[in-house]
Amino acid sequence: MNWTHHYAHINGIRMHYVEEGEGLPIVLCHGFPHIWFSWHRQITALAGAGYRVIVPDMRGMGQTDAPAEPEAYGVGPITGDLVGLLDHLGLESAVFAGLDFGAFAIYDLALRQPQRVIAVIGLENPAAPHNPEEPPLTEYHRVAQEHFLHIEYFREPPRADRELEAQPRRFLHKVFHTLSGAGNYFDCFQYPPGTSYMDAMAEPPPLPWPWLSELEMEFFVTEYSRSGFTGGLNWYRSMDIKWQDRRPFEGVQSAVPAYFIGSEHDVDLEGFHGDDPIGLMRAVFPDLRAVRMIPGAGHMVQLEAADEVNAILLEYLADIYQKLEAPQE
Repeated sequence: MNWTHHYAHINGIRMHYVEEGEGLPIVLCHGFPHIWFSWHRQITALAGAGYRVIVPDMRGMGQTDAPAEPEAYGVGPITGDLVGLLDHLGLESAVFAGLDFGAFAIYDLALRQPQRVIAVIGLENPAAPHNPEEPPLTEYHRVAQEHFLHIEYFREPPRADRELEAQPRRFLHKVFHTLSGAGNYFDCFQYPPGTSYMDAMAEPPPLPWPWLSELEMEFFVTEYSRSGFTGGLNWYRSMDIKWQDRRPFEGVQSAVPAYFIGSEHDVDLEGFHGDDPIGLMRAVFPDLRAVRMIPGAGHMVQLEAADEVNAILLEYLADIYQKLEAPQE
């Protein structure tokens, strides 16, 4: 692998990012419980096709600093991280792709700093959920009075922090399977409020799986064993803060070109984005140029269906590059 690891002081934190290749830049943004390594099957494939691939550990996770307070995970700081990364690299703009919280981060960036974004490619999560009538943690707290809900479990420290840090391998083994196409997150709803997430998830089959080896899992375990989980959990604990940050942009549309990749068994598409998730994305990004759905896969799509994801990303990047190079009328 020709990956180069870098550390830089950006936007008040020390950020770790991985880079490979030359050409049109694309920044890959992960969610939780992920790290830069979640994209390791994409990096060399995209770089080998002539793109400059930049993959940060997002704020709070991996080897990037993890501020202790949820206030440090609002839209402003996260957007500032991505803008600061571009500035550090001397780039005026880049293509941004993101999954889970990483998708929300690139959408926020496209609304606030569109001149820095050539295009966005969202995976699984089509738009940042926004109910103008009620803060999300209040809404989810009400839902969690009926059954287990992971967002409520994550909401109040220190229980989740301590339980996950006590058994990082067991948690990651369980949650990766639960969120995959072979698992079923919604089985967790059978458990009552107050249940531990570890107890609500089904027992996964032993590794290796068709899409994940024991060595790959060990990479995630090692990183979260070192960093702890509080930084990642703060992305949930700051949901009301981000809700307030997004209110001025309610109803605002972005002219940034957009693309989307989803999967057949994604938990967020099935249960957290309403009846018309793609319509939600099109409402913010009217120039939504392509939507592709991958059969069989779940939320871990870039690992579960790496070849398919790589092919679609390359298809999208070729379209983006072609339109950039086309003469302006």
